[in-house]
Amino acid sequence: MRTTAGIVTSLSLLLVGCAVTHAANCSALEPDFPVKPVHIIEPFGLGGGPDLLARALAPKLSELWGQPVTVENDPGAGATAGPAHVAKSPADGYTLLMNTSAQAYSAAFLKNLPYDPLKDFIPVAALTSQPYVLVAGKQAGVATVSELIAAAKAKPGKLKFGSTGPGTGTHLGVVKFNLSAGIEAVDVPPQATDAIADIVAGTIEGRTTYLIAPISIVLPHIRDGKLLPLGVTTVRRSTLLPQVPTIAEAGAAGFDFPIWYGIWVPAGTPAGVVDKLSKDIGRVLAGPDLRVWITKHGGEPMSMTQPEFARFVQAESESAARLINAVGIKPRTNP
Repeated sequence: MRTTAGIVTSLSLLLVGCAVTHAANCSALEPDFPVKPVHIIEPFGLGGGPDLLARALAPKLSELWGQPVTVENDPGAGATAGPAHVAKSPADGYTLLMNTSAQAYSAAFLKNLPYDPLKDFIPVAALTSQPYVLVAGKQAGVATVSELIAAAKAKPGKLKFGSTGPGTGTHLGVVKFNLSAGIEAVDVPPQATDAIADIVAGTIEGRTTYLIAPISIVLPHIRDGKLLPLGVTTVRRSTLLPQVPTIAEAGAAGFDFPIWYGIWVPAGTPAGVVDKLSKDIGRVLAGPDLRVWITKHGGEPMSMTQPEFARFVQAESESAARLINAVGIKPRTNP
C-alpha cells in the first residue's frame, strides 16, 4: 500500500517533470478550462472580416463552455495593435487573437514590431479561407483588370493603392498582383489609427485608385456603385460575386491569393489549454450553423490539427519572405 507521503512525492515529481518538459500528456493536470470569461481580440476594426467571424464564433464557444466569450476590436498601427495586446496578455488561454494571414506575413515585412509574430504566439486553429476582391473607385476610370493594368503601364509609378498596412493580406495581395501584372504603383500606407473601413473610404473618395479587400467589407459599396469589382483573387469565382471574374481569368494568368483566418494565443500557454482550444474551436467550426454562416459569407471552413496549422503558418511566412525578396521590398518600420 502506498503511503500518503509517497503519493505526495510522486505527484510532486510528476509536476516538476511537466514544468520541465511541457509535455502534452500532462494536460490532465490543467484545471478545467475555461473557468472564467474568454476574450477574442481582433485587429481590423468593427465590421471587418475577423470581427464578423469572431462574433459568429463567440456565441458557439460560449454555449459549449458555459462561459461568456466576448469580442474586442483593437485596430490601429497597421493592424498590429491587436496582436501587440495579445502578446502582452497572460499566457493562460483566456485572451485569443483572431487574425488573418497577416499574422504570418508581417514577420517578413515589419522590423520593429513590439512582438515577434512567430515566436511570441502559438497557432491554435485554422478557421476559414476565402477570396479577396480587387476593386477600384468609381472615379478611377477603370472597370476591368485589363484596364487597370493598361492605366498603370501608361503612367508607371503614378497610380496609388491602399492597404491595411505592410505585412497584411491586403498589402501582400496587391504586391503579388502588381508583380504578376508587371506594373508599378505607389503604396499609400494607413494612418496609425485607421481601421479597414478608413482604407476602403480612401479608394471610394479617390485618394487611392485600387485596393484588394475582403468581399464582405466592400460588398455594400459594390452594390451601391461606389466601388467597381475587377476580379476575385482565388482560382474559383466567389458565390458572393458570381459575375465577377477571377483575376487570373481577367488578365493576370495564374494569380491565386486567398485570405485565411485563424486563432492564436500567447507563447507559453499550457499545452493542455492549447489542445482543448484547438479541438473545441474545430468542433464548433464543424457545426452546421457555423458552416452555413461561413458559406453564406463566401468562405470555406479549414480543417487542420493544431500541429498542422502551426506548420502552415510557418510555411506562409516563408512564402511571404520569398515574395518580398523577389520584388525587392525592404522590411519597413511599423507605423
